Amino acid sequence: MTTATNRRVTAPTQPPGPEKQKKKRLTFTGGLMAPGVAVLALLSILPFIALVVMSFSTVQLLGGVRLSWAGLDNWSRALADPDMWSSWLKTIIFLGATLGLEMVLGIGLALLLHRVTRGRGLLLSLILLPMFVAPVIVGLLGRYLTDSTFGLYAWLLNQMGWEGDILGGTTSAFVAVVLMDVWEWTPLVALITLAGLSSVNPSTMEAASLDGAGYWRSLQHIVFPSISGILLVALLIRAMDAVRYYDIIFVTTNGGPADATKIIPIRLFENAFRFFDLGYAATIGLMMLVLTILIAQGFVRVLARKD
Repeated sequence: MTTATNRRVTAPTQPPGPEKQKKKRLTFTGGLMAPGVAVLALLSILPFIALVVMSFSTVQLLGGVRLSWAGLDNWSRALADPDMWSSWLKTIIFLGATLGLEMVLGIGLALLLHRVTRGRGLLLSLILLPMFVAPVIVGLLGRYLTDSTFGLYAWLLNQMGWEGDILGGTTSAFVAVVLMDVWEWTPLVALITLAGLSSVNPSTMEAASLDGAGYWRSLQHIVFPSISGILLVALLIRAMDAVRYYDIIFVTTNGGPADATKIIPIRLFENAFRFFDLGYAATIGLMMLVLTILIAQGFVRVLARKD
């Protein structure tokens, strides 16, 4: 009896189960992250609440900032304004044109670089240069190159028989700002695609070539299905940025001529800082936020379906 009792007394206590240890680790990690999460929440939630309140108010700036309740006036005005819908249409056209060209050209550049064996690093560095230039500088460079008096592109078009001011025509100005954005951000798509191409198993490509599959058939049935998720991520990144496109248009055309390039971010800036109609500008900003969320949700669903 004594021996059994001693054994029971001296028996080592078992360590806490994995569930308790996991709970303790999560609590410690949560405690470390809590201050940063609280600061990020304040920086995100408070401006959002202020934006929502402003969208239902008339903001008066004379004699201090004052908010007067306006109800749904700003929203009904935004939904009934034909100029606003025209800007939304230009934004969607701009979004589709830039994303389409950037994806096609970026994938093409990545496929070419992937087949290069010598000097790939140098070529990649040269291709990525536009991506590291500030958008304002890209706009200034584009305005200089398209100037009707001394611009290189204007001179080349003049030699081919086209006369006129590139940024002075409604269609040509829109095409010009689209191509400026494509020139700057196509390298990003190429870089992301090139990273995806490097993850494709070379043995699978060799087996396909031994079975008689050509290059284009291998791209269609092996490469593109393998990197489709990465391509969707690249498309999502560019879509989120293209919705907020502002810098180059502001520097080059400022929404003109005749509102031909006045997409939604330009109209928001105009109402907020030129006409000081902050309540209406807040409404436009929330509409942009809704569009961004819808685009992001669409891409997330497609990615989840592919997984």
